[in-house]
Amino acid sequence: MDIFLDILQDSVLDTLKLIPFLFLTYLAMEALEHKAGNRSRAAVERAGHAGPAVGALLGTLPQCGFSAAASTLYAGRVVTIGTLLAVFLSTSDEMLPIFIAEQVDPVLILQIVAMKAAIGMIMGFAIDGILHARRHAADEGMRIHDLCEQDHCGCDEEGEGVFKSALHHTLQVTLFIFLITFALAALIAVVGEDALGAFISANPTLSVFASALVGLIPNCGASVVLTELYLDGALGFGEMMAGLLVSAGIGLLVLLRTNRHAKQNAIIVVLLFFIGAAWGLFFQAFGFSL
Repeated sequence: MDIFLDILQDSVLDTLKLIPFLFLTYLAMEALEHKAGNRSRAAVERAGHAGPAVGALLGTLPQCGFSAAASTLYAGRVVTIGTLLAVFLSTSDEMLPIFIAEQVDPVLILQIVAMKAAIGMIMGFAIDGILHARRHAADEGMRIHDLCEQDHCGCDEEGEGVFKSALHHTLQVTLFIFLITFALAALIAVVGEDALGAFISANPTLSVFASALVGLIPNCGASVVLTELYLDGALGFGEMMAGLLVSAGIGLLVLLRTNRHAKQNAIIVVLLFFIGAAWGLFFQAFGFSL
């Protein structure tokens, strides 16, 4: 019973932290859609050139709210897929707090954070270039109104309607995040960190893919396990990076809730997984370590 109450409390607190990020993101998006018109859309499209760089830098901040905001912006086609993945790859989730709590050398922390940001930028620009994402985004136009239509929130109203619709979107996504976060936290508690650690460490090469798979779990417990195993010496640098690169926190949950294109979501998750695993294998093959 105590475990259940702890999980419930942690899930509520983790979810509440996201509400300001989600609400402000929806409010900004709908203001952009209703008030700004074509000039703002053109400005967003021009900013798409630097999107992966900005996204990678924001992702390094120790708040998974930025990955949630990036998912929402992508669902409205305000940012490109390269920018979204740049945020996901650089997001630290619980890595930074654990490193600081364990009094890890600040130089080492900065090196890892900088490496995640650099990888996010590189892959974000590469994906936008390969897929011509900026051009496609311009062709499609921003589709913020699609979010309103799918949630039936009455966003077409002026003035107060923008505020109400932003709140409506925020509450819907928050409820979804809470339910999934609670279920995943309960699952991790039942399985146990030791079992996850044993699963990851079973084979040196397969552990890279296993770490990336664990990192995809949209819950802070995944990054906690990966970081602690690395600090305990149970994971090498390559395995740790593979898992933490894909550990986008609840950003993936927000993406699944707000972007109703299941095929796109699947492609993004698969891309994220293989990017993390590829970099992990690269570091492992060359014996790179910090």
